[in-house]
Amino acid sequence: MKFNFVFLFLPVSFFCTCTKPSAPVPPPLSVDFAKGADASWVTEMEAAGVKFYNSQGVPQECLSILKDKGINAIRLRAWVNPTAGWNNTRDVVVKALRAQALGMKIMIDFHYSDTWADPGHQTKPVAWSSLPFDQLKNTLFSYTTGVMDTLKLNGITPDWVQIGNETNDGMLWETGRASTFMANFAALIKAGYTAVKSVSPTSKVIVHLSNGYDNALFTSVFDGLKANGASWDIIGLSLYPAYAPQGNSGWASVNTNCLNNMNALVARYNTPVMVVEVGMPYNNPTDAKLFLQDIIAKTKSVANYNGLGVFYWEPECYNNWNGYTLGAFDNTGKPTIAMDAFLN
Repeated sequence: MKFNFVFLFLPVSFFCTCTKPSAPVPPPLSVDFAKGADASWVTEMEAAGVKFYNSQGVPQECLSILKDKGINAIRLRAWVNPTAGWNNTRDVVVKALRAQALGMKIMIDFHYSDTWADPGHQTKPVAWSSLPFDQLKNTLFSYTTGVMDTLKLNGITPDWVQIGNETNDGMLWETGRASTFMANFAALIKAGYTAVKSVSPTSKVIVHLSNGYDNALFTSVFDGLKANGASWDIIGLSLYPAYAPQGNSGWASVNTNCLNNMNALVARYNTPVMVVEVGMPYNNPTDAKLFLQDIIAKTKSVANYNGLGVFYWEPECYNNWNGYTLGAFDNTGKPTIAMDAFLN
């Protein structure tokens, strides 16, 4: 990070004996808070004939609607060899180019799977399933480098890259399961980190866990990674009140616990944090807006501006698309008032 300083030498007056109250200290010019959305489903939805409409009910391209609601960054999941092709490298490039053309920043989310990776599923890609560990690690490095090179050839430099998705117990099971093989998990993170930086040194690498309110989970995993020599630039968190003990109605408590966790993580590991996934039921947009306003404000309040952004997961989903009900569009295909939280 490079700062240019201009020093102005002004005459000093010794005749004023009064002092003015100190003004609030603004954030550094380098702080650019990410108000983001994971919109990975958008090309698949469009291919299925789904239409999107702005708040006035006028048909409009989906990412443009999100931009008009204050979204300045798009997160895209990357799958290795998905059966239907969606979220493969080609599809990721198509969506990244669209977002970049709108002036949005890009986050790439490597799942290291042919399908969903999350706390309950970290299935190796079929083509990687029988590889011995050293070859698995090298293949992860080569695949990551290849995707990053393809993005670079298309003029895309991701601002952030996730090495794994919701890796509460590692990734590429069973070989990289953290509770059994923490050293292996750390080695895979190191391989991914090195691959990203070899192609795009300015991209910030994220290691991402779910349940952003659970400090014990985060310290267990990140202590293990640190002890085994892994590196990361940002700690990523998911935050879904529906999956917290308090439930959706207890979102205020969930947010408070998340803030406490974020501040503790910054202090413990000296790295920034980012809420890379949030969601609330689409059919309660009033609470969803309050939840979003609160977690955005809390993330901005993390000590020393180390809270870097908040991303809504697939807000464009509506009419029970793929069974997902935590979007932020209504059943007519328009954004709900929840999305207004990103306008400020």
